[in-house]
Amino acid sequence: MNRSGSRSGSATHGVMRVGSGRPPWPLILPALVGVAFLVLPLVGLVVRAPWPDMGRRITEPEVLAALWLSLSTATVSTVLCLVFGVPLAWLLARTEFPGRRFVRALVTVPLVIPPVVGGVALLLVLGRNGLVGRYLDAWFGLTIPFTSLAVVLAQVFVAMPFLVISVEGALRGADRRYEEAAATLGAGRVTVFARVTLPMVLPGVGAGAILCWARALGEFGATITFAGNFPGTTQTMPLAVYMALQSDPEAAIVLSLVLLLVSLAVLATLREKWVNA
Repeated sequence: MNRSGSRSGSATHGVMRVGSGRPPWPLILPALVGVAFLVLPLVGLVVRAPWPDMGRRITEPEVLAALWLSLSTATVSTVLCLVFGVPLAWLLARTEFPGRRFVRALVTVPLVIPPVVGGVALLLVLGRNGLVGRYLDAWFGLTIPFTSLAVVLAQVFVAMPFLVISVEGALRGADRRYEEAAATLGAGRVTVFARVTLPMVLPGVGAGAILCWARALGEFGATITFAGNFPGTTQTMPLAVYMALQSDPEAAIVLSLVLLLVSLAVLATLREKWVNA
C-alpha cells in the first residue's frame, strides 16, 4: 500500500517537475524572434516620437477633432453592438433553428474579409443607389454614406463579431442549472435572462464590449470606403494618421502614439477582467 502510494507520489512529482521545467531549447529562439518582431516596431514608435512638441501637437484642433470623433463613434457603435449582438449571441448559443450554423458563419465573415470589402458592401447596400439606400433617400431624404452615421455603421459591421463570439462563448460555458431553477420557481423567460443569465455572462459581455470598442476605434478600411475622409465629420484617428503620414510624419507618429496608449489601456482593462473572471 505504501509502495503504491510512494510510486504515485513520485510519478506526480515527476509530472510536475516536467511541466514546470525549462522550455525545450528549440522553442526559445523562435519565441524570442516573435516577441522582437512584435515589440520592436512599437519601440521604434516611442523612440522616434517628437517628445518636445508632443503637448502642442496633441492639442491641435485637427487632432482633437479626430480623437473626439473616434472616441464618440466607437462608443456609439459599441452600444449598438451590445443592443443587437447580445440577443444574437443568445439565439446562436441557446436556440435551435434551421440554418443556425450558416448564420454563425455569416456573423464571422467580417473577421476574415478585408475591411475595404466591407466598406464596398455597405456602400452597395446603403448608398444612394444601393439596395436599401435608394429607398431611404426617396422616402425619407436620408443619405448615409460620407456622414458620421456612416462611420458608426462601418465600425458596427467590423466590430460586432468580436462581441457576438465572446458572449456566445460565455453563454455556452454558463451553468444552465441556475436558469432551470429560476424557471422552476416561476420566473419568466425575460426575468431569467435579465436576473440570472445576464449576470452570469457579464464578464464575457464586458470583455466582448471592450474588444468591440477597440476594434471600432482602430477601423480604417471600411470607414474610408463608406464614410470618406472629411476632417471634423468622418476623419477618425486612423484616417488622420494615414493623411499625416503623407505630409507630416511627426504628426503621424504623435497620432499613432495616442492610439497606442488607448490600446494599452484597453489591454490592461481586459487583463483585469480575464484575471478576475
